[in-house]
Amino acid sequence: MKFSAFIASAVALSGMVVHAHPGMGKILAELRARQDDGGAGDEFDSSELIGDLVDLPDTQLTVVGHAVKSIILDQGESGESDEVYRRIPARGTPACAKDTCCIWHYISEDMTLKFRGRSGRCTSLARGAVRLGFHDAAGWSKSTAPGGGADGSIILADVEMTRPDNRGLEEIVAQMKKWYKKYKSYGISMADLIQMGANTATVVCPLGPRVRTFVGRKDSSVPAPDKLLPNVFSDADTLIALFKDKTIRPHGLAALLGSHTTSQQRFVNTTRALDPQDSTPGVWDVLYYKQTLDPNAPPRVFKFPSDVALSKDPRTGPEMAEFAGPDGQEHWNEDYAREYVRVSLLGVYNINSLTECTKVLPPAIKRKFNPSDASIVEEWVDSTTKIDEFAEAVADGSLVTDLADLLPCGGRHKRKCPPSCGGRSINPGTSKACKSY
Repeated sequence: MKFSAFIASAVALSGMVVHAHPGMGKILAELRARQDDGGAGDEFDSSELIGDLVDLPDTQLTVVGHAVKSIILDQGESGESDEVYRRIPARGTPACAKDTCCIWHYISEDMTLKFRGRSGRCTSLARGAVRLGFHDAAGWSKSTAPGGGADGSIILADVEMTRPDNRGLEEIVAQMKKWYKKYKSYGISMADLIQMGANTATVVCPLGPRVRTFVGRKDSSVPAPDKLLPNVFSDADTLIALFKDKTIRPHGLAALLGSHTTSQQRFVNTTRALDPQDSTPGVWDVLYYKQTLDPNAPPRVFKFPSDVALSKDPRTGPEMAEFAGPDGQEHWNEDYAREYVRVSLLGVYNINSLTECTKVLPPAIKRKFNPSDASIVEEWVDSTTKIDEFAEAVADGSLVTDLADLLPCGGRHKRKCPPSCGGRSINPGTSKACKSY
């Protein structure tokens, strides 16, 4: 969002924002002062060209080159697309071989089957795919260029998966290797496979944007520079500087953070493994922003210290608050899609010769998403009892209706104690032992 519009919207939201976060009044005052002093939009909005687009004049840009430039500079092109793929050739036919996007249709179909759970929520593999896409691409910075970026090295250079930053990606990396083995004879790159996975996963998650998707990246087995990924314990200044070196400014950072909305953390605090970062894990909604800002969020909601720090910073906090507002979903999807197009092309120096294949992605789920077990998941998030079986089922995108009896009875949701316990509560996490509530 451009700076002047951002200020106006932030002021309009100020009543709600200050109520949700008492320190936000001071933040808004600082922002007004920046505007009065002639603060430029570039200070908050990503506005740098990347890759080969840096040196190419407009007269030499292809259709894709023009589109990417317009998207990442917010000059009119949207980072989302509803384009439909019609007359899809059969896999393995000469017609499919002639169409660059054809094989990617079949790859995205395979991915969709793994990324969507029975509940309609996206799965742990989907969340891993989104994270993998970022971790491969974000291993790039202006300071360390030209090495790193969206080049597949997170998988092709074995050392990268030994780094602590990439812990937890083992499952999706194993799956990506299976897909690569299945489809590499069709001439695909690992770099493209990773980014196709990220964008397929994003749109499979209910309410997620259908991000513009490009193929033709070149692979590299040279490890990306280390220490270029964000740390969940970093302060706002450190994170904003880290992302600035990737051409991503504070508003873009605020938008990218929202991918935590589907998350269930595992390793930041192992005693709370699989606790979600908002009350609707597996759903691409703006509840993450609301609950990160809310000091009274449900007890199971796990907040990264870095996210909390950014929610309080005058460069990112008001934008996060706007995403949390009444029209935040559309605004966030738009901003996320634009910023992720940028991320997916970091370290890519042949952008002008890429092919757009957004049409192969499944359709976006734009309607309100309300699975039949939503209230049961909400009960789990409102509790503090560790119930591994329930948490794993949520992570898998499964319906948890049949696991409701694992939840403690009574409490705010007034769950009735099962008759088999004579009116007493089942011990949370077991279907056998009973206890008094």
